[in-house]
Amino acid sequence: MDAIVGLLEGPRAAGAFLLRCVLEPPFSVRIEDGAPLTVVVVTRGSTAVRPAAQPGATYRAAAGDVVVVRGPQPYTVTDDPAVPVQAVIGPDQRCWSPPGTPRPPHELGVRTWGHAPDAATSMLVGTYPVGGEIGARLVRSLPEVTVLGPGDLDGAATGPLVDLLDAELDREAPGQDVVLDRALDLLLATVLRAWFAGPAAPSAARARQDPALGAALRAMEADPGRGWTVAGLARDAGLSRAAFARRFAERVGEPPMAWLTDLRLSLAADLLRGTDLTLAAVAGRVGYGSPFALSAAFRRERGVRPAALRAM
Repeated sequence: MDAIVGLLEGPRAAGAFLLRCVLEPPFSVRIEDGAPLTVVVVTRGSTAVRPAAQPGATYRAAAGDVVVVRGPQPYTVTDDPAVPVQAVIGPDQRCWSPPGTPRPPHELGVRTWGHAPDAATSMLVGTYPVGGEIGARLVRSLPEVTVLGPGDLDGAATGPLVDLLDAELDREAPGQDVVLDRALDLLLATVLRAWFAGPAAPSAARARQDPALGAALRAMEADPGRGWTVAGLARDAGLSRAAFARRFAERVGEPPMAWLTDLRLSLAADLLRGTDLTLAAVAGRVGYGSPFALSAAFRRERGVRPAALRAM
């Protein structure tokens, strides 16, 4: 299954949180919502993202840039690292300001929050739920914070999508949440597709541009239940077994069979949670000869039994 399709299929953006943030410098907002994936589009002014897990790291973004943040670790959005935190956004998007904050951001209307509608910095923020294991695989492959400029997006038509989202955020109409969810789906897919095809792509995505590895990855995703072997994949790629295994591990980040096992178990987890297929049917679909073999793999690799996944 295509990695981007895996992210958008199933839960898609349903339940996504969308907000326009309008902030006047100096500003500093700490995000502790635990969202698996956040997309920030800077439409006016500039900002910087400082992830808590990377002390001292600062990722700067200007108007026209897209910032992709992989959760769930906290991060701060600010124009100056020296500015004290003015507001904290927690789980379920609850917001509070530290006592004594001189100029706390506040609600400014429908899906708009900040200091003033015409503030110097404006951002569209979408937090994206990731409910499936296949989508989670894609998210795990991303850097914690990535800033993508127009050059990184290689002409992707994000401008019209951003304009659509910006306009729709102000509306209250029947089906509005669905319109916003689907617009965010399309924006995220457009950004990821252009990012993964360009020079700034994450390492796992760059591996797909390798003729030998890309064909192997797509083949395993298309038919995970097949009895794949390193020797067979290497033969199809026109490489020796050792050369194929070495290149795969270097560029993908793990050995071929470990990657395939994670794919199979992720697919199995989604099937167990999202269908009524028997354990035997799921096992056969993802390449295990028996329910016992699939259960053993789950216990070994994930530390859980398939029945526990079905109950979640």
